[in-house]
Amino acid sequence: QVQLVESGGGLVQAGGSLRLSCAASGRTFGTTAIGWFRQAPGKEREFVAAIFWSTVSIYYAEPVKGRFTISKDKDKNTVYLQMNSLKPEDTAVYYCAASKTFGSNWWRAPPAYDSWGQGTQVTVSS
Repeated sequence: QVQLVESGGGLVQAGGSLRLSCAASGRTFGTTAIGWFRQAPGKEREFVAAIFWSTVSIYYAEPVKGRFTISKDKDKNTVYLQMNSLKPEDTAVYYCAASKTFGSNWWRAPPAYDSWGQGTQVTVSS
């Protein structure tokens, strides 16, 4: 099992920025990708971004393209989500998740991820 710990959430005004961190530990060997998801009250958990651990592949959800940037530091076993130009609709609990799935077109689906962090709240005020 991979343990994941998110940090960096908080309250920010619209147009502001936050950087989330996801630190991985435990049985990280074989992890293929780390994904970020978010869940707003009353809504389903939705895909935000994913980064593959051993390749340069990166994917974003359409609502965050051009505003969010996902990156990794393999030496620190940490994945970051830089969020710029934040909007009130970005308000949610943000989760990072680790997967050992192979194949194609799976990274947007929460069930493809084996391990999840506890989440960090991001609130964007208007």
